[in-house]
Amino acid sequence: MTLSHRTECFTDSVIRRMTRISMQYDAVNLSQGFPDFDPPQAIMDRLAEVAHQGPHQYAVTWGAQNFREALAAKQSRFMGRTIDPNREIVATCGSTEAMMCAMLTVTNPGDKVIVFSPFYENYGADTILSGAEPIYVPLNPPAFTFDPEVLEDAFRQHPKALVLCNPSNPCGRVFTREELSVIADLAERYDTYVITDEVYEHILYAPHRHTYFATLPGMWERTISCSSLSKTYSITGWRLGYIIAPEEVIDRAKKVHDFLTVGCAAPLMEAVIPALNFGQDYYDGLAAKYAHKRELFLKGLDDLKIPHNEPQGAYYVMLDIGEYGYGSDLKFCEDLAAKVGVGAVPGSSFFREDVNHLIRMHFAKNDETLQEALNRLERIGTLKK
Repeated sequence: MTLSHRTECFTDSVIRRMTRISMQYDAVNLSQGFPDFDPPQAIMDRLAEVAHQGPHQYAVTWGAQNFREALAAKQSRFMGRTIDPNREIVATCGSTEAMMCAMLTVTNPGDKVIVFSPFYENYGADTILSGAEPIYVPLNPPAFTFDPEVLEDAFRQHPKALVLCNPSNPCGRVFTREELSVIADLAERYDTYVITDEVYEHILYAPHRHTYFATLPGMWERTISCSSLSKTYSITGWRLGYIIAPEEVIDRAKKVHDFLTVGCAAPLMEAVIPALNFGQDYYDGLAAKYAHKRELFLKGLDDLKIPHNEPQGAYYVMLDIGEYGYGSDLKFCEDLAAKVGVGAVPGSSFFREDVNHLIRMHFAKNDETLQEALNRLERIGTLKK
């Protein structure tokens, strides 16, 4: 007997592996992107009430009614388009399921899917698990921009979909409206769906602004917008995500979602509703909080003379480790955790290209945690070969 051919090339998630290695060496974990501070008090208080009041049984498969209504109201405000909670949303178990559900909804075995590189490691796996073939288009460091001609070469292969992460993990790139228009024009010309991952939609650094791809002229009909509440409300363990798309797409996505996971956790959908009703002051505060953390951490890296990029959104930064003489960025990250006491992710896990000189760290941590990581990074020079 043989196992699945489509999974024989998979490894475990390098991001999650680096969390385990960080735990093994009691390293400050700046690898897997979750905060060490609490969610908003309002949803913790509501969660305590829900623990006693319920609901504790299955919700409607595609999301509890009041959850979808609150989510639709919130996203309608930010997207500038009225979202129908009954016809244009399906709730998923995190954006991880949302992306997989979207991929299975629009692709057939043998189809091709464009993925920008560097990319969050699930995108390639989602494509392969769907029986499709990824076409990788480079985002060129240090600015992580794409070449329109190279992108059109990929579109000439007539892909069924393109995956767009904006703001981008791992490089923190925020695509300009002009760049998004280039993608939109090509998607229209070659009749391609665009599957967006917009989980960092509210974590942006001035003057950069987020443009929802679905709001571009003519793009609502061909965009499957995926996102999550994990990063916005610091609840990565709650696994609450969603897809927003035209009714005919959502009709199919509901069926895929039903057979993937049945539904989201009913108590958590109930508990998060106060957050979905927050006003603009919450999102302004969130952006200010992360701008402060970015400034603290990047200044610390500058003081230590560790070269890095300047993230425009999200909460990741790419560090250049070329000077340390390692042939393997994975080995460097293992030594960094074991000998310096800081966890990071090797950049090669995000790139299709042969890249071994970059690693990713995140700064979604308390100031004290970030300062401790910077203190430990003073010893990074000991890793030089």
